[in-house]
Amino acid sequence: MKKILDLISQEVMDAFAACGYDAAYGRTGISNRPDLCEYQCNGAMAAKKVYGKAPILIAQEVAAALAGSPVFEEVCAVNPGFINMKISGAYLSEYLLRMQADEKLSVETAQQKKKIMIDYGGPNVAKPLHVGHLRSAIIGESVKRIGRFVGHEVIGDVHLGDWGLQMGLIITEVKKRNPELVYFDESFEGEYPQEAPFTISELEEIYPTASKKSKEDASYKEEALEATAKLQDGVRGYRALWQHILNVSVADLKRNYSNLNVEFDLWKKESDAQPYIPEMTEYMKKEGYAYEDQGALIVDVKEETDTKEVPPCIILKSDGAALYTTTDLATIIERMKLIHPDTIIYVVDKRQEMHFTQVFRCARKTGLVDEDTQLKFLGFGTMNGKDGKPFKTRDGGVMRLETLIADITEQMYKKITENHDVDPQEARQTARLVGLSAIKYGDLSNQASKDYIFDTEKFTSFEGNTGPYILYTIVRIKSILNKYRAGGNEVNGAGLLNPVTGSEKDLMLQLVKFNSVIEQAFEETAPHKICSFIYDLANAFNRFYHETRILAEEDEKQKSSWIALLDLTRRVLETSIDLLGFSAPERM
Repeated sequence: MKKILDLISQEVMDAFAACGYDAAYGRTGISNRPDLCEYQCNGAMAAKKVYGKAPILIAQEVAAALAGSPVFEEVCAVNPGFINMKISGAYLSEYLLRMQADEKLSVETAQQKKKIMIDYGGPNVAKPLHVGHLRSAIIGESVKRIGRFVGHEVIGDVHLGDWGLQMGLIITEVKKRNPELVYFDESFEGEYPQEAPFTISELEEIYPTASKKSKEDASYKEEALEATAKLQDGVRGYRALWQHILNVSVADLKRNYSNLNVEFDLWKKESDAQPYIPEMTEYMKKEGYAYEDQGALIVDVKEETDTKEVPPCIILKSDGAALYTTTDLATIIERMKLIHPDTIIYVVDKRQEMHFTQVFRCARKTGLVDEDTQLKFLGFGTMNGKDGKPFKTRDGGVMRLETLIADITEQMYKKITENHDVDPQEARQTARLVGLSAIKYGDLSNQASKDYIFDTEKFTSFEGNTGPYILYTIVRIKSILNKYRAGGNEVNGAGLLNPVTGSEKDLMLQLVKFNSVIEQAFEETAPHKICSFIYDLANAFNRFYHETRILAEEDEKQKSSWIALLDLTRRVLETSIDLLGFSAPERM
């Protein structure tokens, strides 16, 4: 379906053309003075210079030409040359009927389907997920869902950190504790055990212990570097142990991400990119892109238009070791060869912007991607506590993600049960859904690039711009619909009538924005646009609800129309929150 603003603009453009003016002056926008009008066109003032006529005279001509239009119920020219419009209730109802009949609620499917990869998540194996991993997962999941909804093929990749010294440190510590394990017997030729010699809890304790020891003991670090080299050289026992680390970690990561309602299509790892590095570095040297500088292999990526220093891209260190830059470039090669995406979006901390500027420029300069392949950096800000510093536990440590989810869920459970007699099991399930909405909406309602304060008290409130408020609104609508059905009636969406009250029309005017908001959220990779929209929509519905005795209405045709409007509002809200990555319970 065409966006309603485009349809209105076309009507006004046709009127400008009919009056002898360039149709382009008829571009129309939503009024920023809803007390005066709903839509406004300022084109008459821009036309003044071209036609040498007072803007108010042009506006009056166009307004007169629109007088008989079925699109508007009121059009007037206002000094110095504004054209103020109010849409016809009949036209609005007709648009909503078509929206109601559309499976995608008026959102058009992309004509040119793209293959989009999203790199989000990025945790290291053998470490627990903490709040620092929250934003990438939440934002990336929403961007993925929005992209799919508008018709693109979107592939999400977790991109695990599973290579380098951290693996050597873990293997070294395991060897110190259990030197008798068969993995360290270089003469062993049999099959290694299926079961890992450690649990996830033990693994999460092993890494920080090993890391601390390596900083205090040079010989220990040397052993870890040796173990890393053996792993990367393919020593069987070390590779088998590394596979155990991966299996145990990934199983735990999948459980945690599932609790966050986040899913990945690919569980690719840094190690997957390693085979591409030797050929890549040889190619860059052979083609003259890379050169040695103080023993390191580098590629210059600065450009004449740069206003700040962009350092060279280091491909290999002087000791021949690869860096994150190397792995990221090799991962691009792997993605282009195996998937060949049109766009790759990196959802990462905004403080990594320079790193990705270097990587993107190097990939383009060396031809690792096609000219029309888009590499996009979606940098997010920091999630802070009330003190304005990165969010911590009460004792100052980094909070585990599962702890945050459990704490928020428990708070919601207490709120749900304190004034209601509800089944404890149902209350737990409801608390999980509402708690997740508090976390996700609290994050996504902020523009991704901005830092924000994670205020637990505010985010779990059932009032104001919060996830629980949105869910409460949806549940309120469901309750009315269920009562209507209980009376033997059917909710079928037919017969939506013209609005009879101001609050009813305001609700309709919010609903017709849906396709425009979704398109904008996709194009700008901006889930916060959807949050802003559904908050306004929820407010519009609640005003209508408080002013209208819906189920008590005696005119059955009018009641049926309002029920249809409520059901459409529910569908739009539930579709929107699904794009944000959470869902609503049946009752609260």
